[in-house]
Amino acid sequence: MFRFKRPHLFLLLGLIAPIYSFAASNYCIAVGGGFGNGGATFVGTGFAVPAAGSCAQWSGFTKAFSSVILNTSGSGCLSSDGTVLTVSVSSADPSFLGTGQLQSDYILLCPAGVNPCPIGSGRDVGVMGGAAKAVTCPTSLLQLPAVHD
Repeated sequence: MFRFKRPHLFLLLGLIAPIYSFAASNYCIAVGGGFGNGGATFVGTGFAVPAAGSCAQWSGFTKAFSSVILNTSGSGCLSSDGTVLTVSVSSADPSFLGTGQLQSDYILLCPAGVNPCPIGSGRDVGVMGGAAKAVTCPTSLLQLPAVHD
C-alpha cells in the first residue's frame, strides 16, 4: 500500500490547489449581437452556473461598442427547476458613464441543454437591452488593455 508522509501530502496539495483555482472558467453572455457586432458581451470571470435554486457571485467586466470596458459585478441565480438563469449586474466606468454613475442590466436566459426554453429566448431588460445568449469566451475577448474608454 502506498502512503504519503504528512508533510509531503500538504506540499502536494499546495501545488495542486493553485492550478485548480487558476483554471476556473469564464462565462460570457452576448447581448444585442455581442461585442464587435454592435452590442455588448458580459464576462463573468470564474463564474459557473450555480445549482438549481441557488445563486453565485458574478464579478468581471463588460465590453461594449468598440472600446468601452466596464467593471461589472452582481449575481447569477438559477431557477429551482434549473431552466432559467437570471444575471443581475451593475457596471461602472467613470470615463464613459460619468463619475458615480452605474448602469444596471437584468439578463434572463436558458442554460445550454434546456429545451424548450420556458422564456422563449434570452433577453437583457436592462440598459444594454436586446437579445441575450451564452457564448464561448474567445481569448481575444478576455484581453484587457491598460487604457480604454
